[in-house]
Amino acid sequence: MYADTQNDITRQVVRVAQLLLAYGAESDLVEEISQRLGQALGLASIELSISSNSLVLTSLVHGRCITTTRRIREHGINMTIVCELQRICLLAEKGLYGPNEVRKRLARIEPKTYPPYLVILMIGLSCASFCHLFNGDVAASIITFFASAVGMSVRLAIAKRHFNLLVNFAVTAFVTSMLAQTGYVFNLSETPQAAMAASVLMLVPGFPMINAISDMVKGHMNVGISRWGHATLLTVSSVIGITIAMQLGGIFL
Repeated sequence: MYADTQNDITRQVVRVAQLLLAYGAESDLVEEISQRLGQALGLASIELSISSNSLVLTSLVHGRCITTTRRIREHGINMTIVCELQRICLLAEKGLYGPNEVRKRLARIEPKTYPPYLVILMIGLSCASFCHLFNGDVAASIITFFASAVGMSVRLAIAKRHFNLLVNFAVTAFVTSMLAQTGYVFNLSETPQAAMAASVLMLVPGFPMINAISDMVKGHMNVGISRWGHATLLTVSSVIGITIAMQLGGIFL
């Protein structure tokens, strides 16, 4: 294998690893896919070092090593991208894709998102369903639906303007909690506490916490602790927004 070919394959493998980390894949999966793809494209071995915001990848062919470093910028969780990268790896292992085909597929990868109105509707329905599971009455479920739907609208609007994610969570929690308090203020529900609890469940960073625990259990302590810290900061930001809203509304649960 020529040096130029090794360089090209190494760039493609590190691009796959970079995309996997950016879109929420756990570290163990990133290592596995990178090693399998590199070997399928003709590299002897792939060594990968992952940190909280960067990765270092080394490829080896006939005693010749190439090392490259990439910075990781999170783009949010998107399992469609992760599945597409796994599919590319499988097709390369079957011999259907060579370096050129992999490069073309990687160039065409774009995140697909649901329409905002559909996301807002489903978030409202899911939070209202949780309110019902918390033994909330019909009025509380309706309040939860509107509070969480408006809160999700605020969250998407802030995200579109690329504000810091911590600010996004704090403002969203504040707006959602202020609206959920109408059950208390106007005596609209006999179970207003259910609406208060259920309306902010959309802000629970469940996926980052699961990834953090998975990374730590599988030996990726640095990345796991980093992800756990990030999830904790998001939770604290939400709590700050909820607390300010409750203080302004004179409500203490």
